[in-house]
Amino acid sequence: QVSRLAELPSSCSDDDDDDDGGPLCRDPAQEDPGLCRPVPPKPSTFSRCVRYLAFLWNLLFLLLGLLVLALGVWGLLAKASLPGGERGAPLSSDPMLLFVLGGLGASVVSLSGCLGALRASPCLLRFFLGALLAFGGLEVLGGLLLLLARRRLRDGLRDLLLLCLLRYQEDPDLQFLVDEVQRSLQCCGLSSYRDWESNPYFNCSAPGVQACGVPASCCQDPLQSGSVPNAQCGFGVLGLGAAAGTVVHVEGCGAALGAWLRGQAGAIATGAAALVLVEVVGALMALRVLGDV
Repeated sequence: QVSRLAELPSSCSDDDDDDDGGPLCRDPAQEDPGLCRPVPPKPSTFSRCVRYLAFLWNLLFLLLGLLVLALGVWGLLAKASLPGGERGAPLSSDPMLLFVLGGLGASVVSLSGCLGALRASPCLLRFFLGALLAFGGLEVLGGLLLLLARRRLRDGLRDLLLLCLLRYQEDPDLQFLVDEVQRSLQCCGLSSYRDWESNPYFNCSAPGVQACGVPASCCQDPLQSGSVPNAQCGFGVLGLGAAAGTVVHVEGCGAALGAWLRGQAGAIATGAAALVLVEVVGALMALRVLGDV
């Protein structure tokens, strides 16, 4: 038995096994394909730097995704705890659901990139690259739809804004969004301030103190005595006729919002380009790590 052990090549080690169970050759000069395999080359310093950079890059977006996810979950839970929250908007149309889905998707993809770079896992890296490719395809498709169906999208945006007016009191998120738009753009309603007549709470035939009124965000001076918010400044405005222009902004938000979006076209394009650049950089680093595996 001692003689048989002595016949085994000293350049092979039975402790170094890979997925196939074969030993690795320690001395390249004594390699024998029938008994052992060559030791795989060590990654270069540049490859290790790219690997760690890919890990940190994806870790950053993992934290951002978790933050967005936590914000969405917090919004849903906070809304459910409000009085009458069960009568609000259904979950499928809740704006906070976009934060939950967006944060969850970003977290899953970034986590796969982190683990794939850290453990040099081809499976996770391929999943990460596939997800980036899918996101890129959706972004290109969205851009094409924006260019080819602008009129239809404009009509859809108008219907969405009208729906926001109708459900103003039912959803705190929509209420906050509408108030911010009207206050920032100094407008009221969709086409004019009289669009609020379509709201069942502001209609002149509705019971309650809000009947024949508009939200306080429509008022030209929403602060009483210059400092205290006046939530009743829009009460009874729909019954004032031409005199309403001295109390509230009578212009609608549709045209003002369209003009604002056209003015922000450069910033929107810059943001889209930055998003694509982030995805391209992440994909290139993942491809480099995958090539070294």
